[in-house]
Amino acid sequence: MAGFVDKVTLTVRAGNGGAGAVSFRREKYVPRGGPDGGDGGRGGDVVFEVRQNLKTLAHLQGRGGLHAENGAPGAGRRKHGRDGEELVVVVPPGTALSDRPTGQPLVDLTEAGRRWVYLRGGRGGRGNWHFRSATRQAPRFAQPGEEGEEGELIAELRTIADVGLVGLPNAGKSSLLAALTAATPRVAAYPFTTTVPQLGVMRFGDLRDGGDVLIADIPGLLEGANQGVGLGTRFLEHISRTRALAFLIDLSDLGVGTVEMLSAELAAFDPELARRRRVVVGTKQDLDVDGEGERELRSRYRDDQVCVVSSATGFGLGEIRQVLSRLAQADTAPDPSRVGGG
Repeated sequence: MAGFVDKVTLTVRAGNGGAGAVSFRREKYVPRGGPDGGDGGRGGDVVFEVRQNLKTLAHLQGRGGLHAENGAPGAGRRKHGRDGEELVVVVPPGTALSDRPTGQPLVDLTEAGRRWVYLRGGRGGRGNWHFRSATRQAPRFAQPGEEGEEGELIAELRTIADVGLVGLPNAGKSSLLAALTAATPRVAAYPFTTTVPQLGVMRFGDLRDGGDVLIADIPGLLEGANQGVGLGTRFLEHISRTRALAFLIDLSDLGVGTVEMLSAELAAFDPELARRRRVVVGTKQDLDVDGEGERELRSRYRDDQVCVVSSATGFGLGEIRQVLSRLAQADTAPDPSRVGGG
């Protein structure tokens, strides 16, 4: 997903209120009609709304100042100006908003359909009709509309997928994503082919069976990533935004303690990641001719659920589809028994 964007800065402003009108009643038989200036309309609010079909903040990248509509001015015959239309900023589920100048968190928008009013439009000014009195029967002034609120915030996508594929460079993450979904990530035999998260939707049964599962191919991790090695902590942040994890291990090059190293890197960045639900996946089964890699993997991680797949031949894809669907639908509360992983 070349257009994947998970963090943007927005400058937004609510609409100004419309000005009240200065007007006097003028009719044929009423030569000295009193004031009848109407009120201005209220400025539009700035509202954030969560849309289930959005998966990225790319549609907000590079946007200039966002402005809700101003309220219309009032008119004679006590006509009220039209209220300005609200500005609706749509975001995907899992978007967190914070105030840019202070860094203060504002709200986490997690539920599809939720609406949150960030800024209020200014009130419309009162027309001169309001200022008539026994001693001031022809007021020639009205109130201006109030200015709308304005602010600058950071929108950050905290949850980008149901399941994150985690592993060393060239562990087969992009190939598995392409085999399970309609995504078309770059696949090549050199490190860091993936430099931004690639997202794909795995269709699995109907809604009663679990429905769609959003999978993220996270760029490959290296030891020391939490200190900036390789692609650094930016991509550990991506991993923290997935509900469950699949640790991918290359069966043709079964490193010593790979899962332990990956778990340690995740825990050093965020201890909660070590408690996240997971599955260990042996990849490139077609290159494990004598099955020694699979036996070693299952023996080494007997306390974990282990699956073996080949993206090239399709071996094990049916099983991994079921496992990932269960992980995506399971309760994601941390399991104390999984602290430390491996």
